[in-house]
Amino acid sequence: MPEEPEQAQQDTAETGGSPEADGWPRELHSLWLAANGVQDVTDLAHLVYRALLTQPGAVVAAGARWDAQGLLIYTRTLTTAMAAPGTRRPPAGERWAVPETFRRRGAAVEGPVVVEDDALTRDAALWPGDSLRAFGAAVTVLECHFPLGADRAALWVGLDAPPENLPVLRARLEQVAEILMVSNHRLLVHRGHERRQVEDAFLAEASLQMDSSLDVEETLRRVARLAVPAMAEGCVVHLFGADGRLAPVAWAHVAAPAQTWLAEVSLNDAWLGKALRGASEQAEGALLRGADLSGGPFGPGSEGYGAAVRVLSISPLRARGRALGTLTFLHHGSEGVEDLRMLGDLAGRAALAIDTSTLYEQRRRHVEILQRHLLPRALPEVPGLILSSAYEVADESLEVGGDFYDAVVTGDGRLALIIGDVCGRGAEAAALTGLARHTLRTLLEDGTPPGQALARLNRALIAERSSRFVTALVAVLSPMPEGWEVELANAGHPRPLVRSADGEMVEELTTGGVLLGVLDRSAYEPLRRTLGRGESLVLFTDGLLEARGVDGTFFEEHLAAAVRRNGGGPSASDRLISLAAEFRAAGDDDTAVLIAEVRE
Repeated sequence: MPEEPEQAQQDTAETGGSPEADGWPRELHSLWLAANGVQDVTDLAHLVYRALLTQPGAVVAAGARWDAQGLLIYTRTLTTAMAAPGTRRPPAGERWAVPETFRRRGAAVEGPVVVEDDALTRDAALWPGDSLRAFGAAVTVLECHFPLGADRAALWVGLDAPPENLPVLRARLEQVAEILMVSNHRLLVHRGHERRQVEDAFLAEASLQMDSSLDVEETLRRVARLAVPAMAEGCVVHLFGADGRLAPVAWAHVAAPAQTWLAEVSLNDAWLGKALRGASEQAEGALLRGADLSGGPFGPGSEGYGAAVRVLSISPLRARGRALGTLTFLHHGSEGVEDLRMLGDLAGRAALAIDTSTLYEQRRRHVEILQRHLLPRALPEVPGLILSSAYEVADESLEVGGDFYDAVVTGDGRLALIIGDVCGRGAEAAALTGLARHTLRTLLEDGTPPGQALARLNRALIAERSSRFVTALVAVLSPMPEGWEVELANAGHPRPLVRSADGEMVEELTTGGVLLGVLDRSAYEPLRRTLGRGESLVLFTDGLLEARGVDGTFFEEHLAAAVRRNGGGPSASDRLISLAAEFRAAGDDDTAVLIAEVRE
């Protein structure tokens, strides 16, 4: 607890008696104890005025408080004939101005200043609402000005006769003012601490919400939803477009019918556009209120939903040295809007979340483009065969996968099927994927047999001195009168399957070889097999086998059954991948499937 004023000890010497002679120390001590337990200094009104009325000759005590613009907040008066202080406030919609004489006297004081005021007895009627008329009958009035935070305040004591000991009365009035100042300061510090705790909790929650999604549109929607109604009645996010213009991308309003109005204003209002551009160039943004809002769609002079707006706060969105746009709040009240730190902090976190989501989306698109270039745009149309393919990305990371496939019509009319997998993900894997696919494609187009094509690719990978290995399988299909002859060569890749025409049987073709890029001299012996009418050759990467179900088993154990019931047709590969996706509870490897079905 702060120390009590030392003035009570001085009273003893000045009055020539003990402190208890007139009870003032007891009054002061009671007031001091009460001041440390109230939630607002106005709660001390009855104690303050009763203490002042205990002074010899005091017949009326009063106080007033006004803001920095000189607008009256309230006046309170207590006379010896009243049971409790009477309070006067401006009616709703009215603005009471403090008389200029009193306002000037208290404008510059930093602590209690007491003067003997005879003007109040003459000019009490000048106070708005006749709130200090009780001083009209006072012979002597002492007036004390002092600050209460950003506001100004005054206390008056009216006496029915000139005081016998003016210095003592002046000192006691100063003591009361000091107690009110200290109590108000304590309350402001406490409220500021509580407000910062709430703000920090809100900002922490806002960060969690905004950072939990890497989708740009969802992040923008979350920014707007978080701010309304927690911070303001309306919120709009504008981002700079490629043409350098600000465009609204997300908005929210507490009144559902106002959403359309806010969207229209955000998009088309020239006054708002100019205000946004100006605020985007400032370090901390801008607070627009009162006359600042004139000519725009907000404020008392506007129409519709904008008439309720009293303050417009605009914060620039900047992240990683780039200007992204603006974050605008619509406030129906002015309380708590002064602190740009909170608004700027939220804008900074929102900008970082938006920028992160935008960069993620850009990189995701780049990865998709690169991945598409590593796969064929379309499969060739081959008479007598139905070809289908599918690719599924199981890992959501921003890295290119190493799975690849292709179908090539050779110069002599045969069809070569390629499927493979480069170990790992990322740029190096993508480079090896491109090398492997295009090397095999070129060799097979020139008629190189499957085994020799794999051996040539192996030597190329060894020359690259890469630490990654590659698996691949090549199948060359040659037309025959009653089907197609298949010549297979395998370099460490999962063994292909053959599905019978009626789906009753699924055969695994046992063929294998050493991984590519591991041993310098590797040979790959071909396997030959004939595909009859209605039969399907099913090629796939290990992502299909390694999908793990909820029971801990792998899809490899269920693959034959899935192929049997999968059927054929141009969507056979998509259906097989869908069956694996439904089964998968774990597993993050990409999957490629390539199926060639002999027409009935």
